[in-house]
Amino acid sequence: MTALAHVVSKDGTRIGYTRTGNGPAVVLVDGALSYRGSSLNDGLARALAPEFTVYTYDRRGRGESGDTPPFAVERELEDLGAIVAAAGGRARLYGISSGGALVLEAGARLAGIEEVAVYELPLVVDGERQPVPPDAAAHTRELLAAGRRAEAVSYFMRDGSNLPGWIVAIMHLMPAWGRLKAVAHTLPYDLELMDGLQAGKPLPRGRWDLQVPALVMGGGKSPAWLRNGTRALADNLGAEHRTLEGQRHIVKAEAVAPAVSEFFSRPG
Repeated sequence: MTALAHVVSKDGTRIGYTRTGNGPAVVLVDGALSYRGSSLNDGLARALAPEFTVYTYDRRGRGESGDTPPFAVERELEDLGAIVAAAGGRARLYGISSGGALVLEAGARLAGIEEVAVYELPLVVDGERQPVPPDAAAHTRELLAAGRRAEAVSYFMRDGSNLPGWIVAIMHLMPAWGRLKAVAHTLPYDLELMDGLQAGKPLPRGRWDLQVPALVMGGGKSPAWLRNGTRALADNLGAEHRTLEGQRHIVKAEAVAPAVSEFFSRPG
């Protein structure tokens, strides 16, 4: 793996990234509260490195990346575009959870994207669970402005991710809790990425006008609401759908890597 490098996004924000492997460029995009060194994508990067040049980066406000206000989804697209430029101007994209929403936006709006693969966007498309409150991003900002970072993370875990309260309480005692609180200020970014997609209603047609092939994956052991959202997304996009048996939302690199590798290796 190369040493940490930086690109400069359009608004002047420095975005930290690392590169590993050899082959066609693949950029991995994290979901909420994740960044290099604390990410499911770290293991995936190692698994893909024998076949691809893999770029992992810290989304703005996390790890070694800066954070220039005010936030807008367009700024995150510019950050990702800067990474693609560093990769030579063309790349395949993989995104997990809410990072998958950023990947789909990029597949529809950025130049140089060749294929996209996503794993289990946290879509709420039916009544299998309570919808995410429509004011979730605004409420999270209020908590953060009041210095209530732990409460903001708990709110996201409970009302956004639908985790039982007892699990959230246990997470407060785990070593990773401090790392989650450290990037709590980025939670509204992911909530804005998912805006309109967690209301318990069918996905809006035309949200993503993809011009590239897409693979949509989900875990066979994930809750019904996540499985239903994954199938609905594949149908909405006209994309290939694959269920990774035995997997949950926290997917293992050895389970997802073969599917991503096979899809990205198909003749164009």
